[in-house]
Amino acid sequence: MILEKIAARTRSRVDECKQKKSLEEVKKEAQAKDKHEAFLFEKALRGKDISFICEVKKASPSKGIIAEDFPYLDIAKDYEKAGATAISVLTEPEFFLGKDQYLHEIAATVNIPVLRKDFTVDEYQIYEAATLGAGAVLLICALLSVEQLTRFRQIADGLGLSCLVEAHDKTEIEKALTAGARIIGVNNRDLRDFSVDINNSIKLRREVPADVIFISESGIKTAEDVAQLRKNNVQAVLIGETFMRSADKVRELTKLYGPAAIPRTKICGISRVDDVAIINEVQPDYIGLIFAPSKRQVTPSKAHAIKEILSPAIETVGVFVNEVEAAIINAAHSLALDVIQLHGDETEEDIIRIKKETGCAVWKAVRVENSGDIEKWQHSAADMLLFDTFSREAAGGTGDSFDWTLLKGVTRPFLLAGGLSSKNVARAIRKVVPWGVDINSGVETSGVKDSAKIKEIMSIIRRLK
Repeated sequence: MILEKIAARTRSRVDECKQKKSLEEVKKEAQAKDKHEAFLFEKALRGKDISFICEVKKASPSKGIIAEDFPYLDIAKDYEKAGATAISVLTEPEFFLGKDQYLHEIAATVNIPVLRKDFTVDEYQIYEAATLGAGAVLLICALLSVEQLTRFRQIADGLGLSCLVEAHDKTEIEKALTAGARIIGVNNRDLRDFSVDINNSIKLRREVPADVIFISESGIKTAEDVAQLRKNNVQAVLIGETFMRSADKVRELTKLYGPAAIPRTKICGISRVDDVAIINEVQPDYIGLIFAPSKRQVTPSKAHAIKEILSPAIETVGVFVNEVEAAIINAAHSLALDVIQLHGDETEEDIIRIKKETGCAVWKAVRVENSGDIEKWQHSAADMLLFDTFSREAAGGTGDSFDWTLLKGVTRPFLLAGGLSSKNVARAIRKVVPWGVDINSGVETSGVKDSAKIKEIMSIIRRLK
């Protein structure tokens, strides 16, 4: 059987690796790695909706060469932009033509967790995965005893790595659960004859407790396949060939995932007249004019100049931080602002008063450090809440995102801000389902708005429908 052949060759490969670097050396290197982002792989998969793990692989025993031209870093970056929750990277060199180099470079490039897809037969490979930057490893029930599965999982736990424990039938599911698996992947491909049936996942889903993450692997090609798995409470799908062969991975993932509710888009921090041309071209719903002291601050005269050539279809948001009320009211009237965004320590009384005096909609920015920050403003009189990343140094525009799972209890429409860029906006829209997205530093280069980045992010957002 092919699996046994791969396992035998893998054992030989591991022995060769041990000659170059001993188990003790690789263990020491792995244990020295920073574990502040432990178990990100499984945390990422616990979302509101089904997650996609997209695979980077050059070849497979069943399909032969999948990608003659193999720009693996570009493929991984495209997956990230398309909204993948995680990336699986084949490192097995003989049957899948994988390399450790692919994993190491991809993990260093993307900001989503990476699974090392290899045939784990020795603890050496788990320590090795940690040194390469993996967030998870694959353990295959058909290759390992319950004792091995348990020991390997415990080693991975100690390194902050998640384990995707792969099973193909009910007996293997029982092995995985006995070994303490927190993530079980069901392979829909029968490795005896390479036949594929996604009903294998549906049939076995009932054998796995609801608190264990369930992943369906192989043979998922259509939106109907995904809908069927979603209906049966499958939390994630692992897809390789379908995505590898697609030239437009954003559109392909949208086709499989299903269309997203396209949010309103605000490009914030417009501070140069030169930026207006690209804004008029891509037509976001809003631009943000920042009147507070910052590197993106605009003067009233510069704001007037921007407004004079701005498309009338684009609304303007004046952003203020702890500004005196009279100045806010004056700017609202003199510039005919559509929205006032309060990004400081304003109170409910301030919001109500400013709404009345300006006649503008008022958005309240909430800097999120914990769930209490969100709960405090749930019933605010503000027309819209904007959730941004907490920072002691700046009121906004930090380029950092926050833990989006904190927003799961929000019961009113809101804008999402904080570190949004072409790398994560698709994932944010699908995971968080915001009323709007506020984009600032993510479309800048060296602190200046970048036309190419603005075009790219607007293109991604619009291809999600």
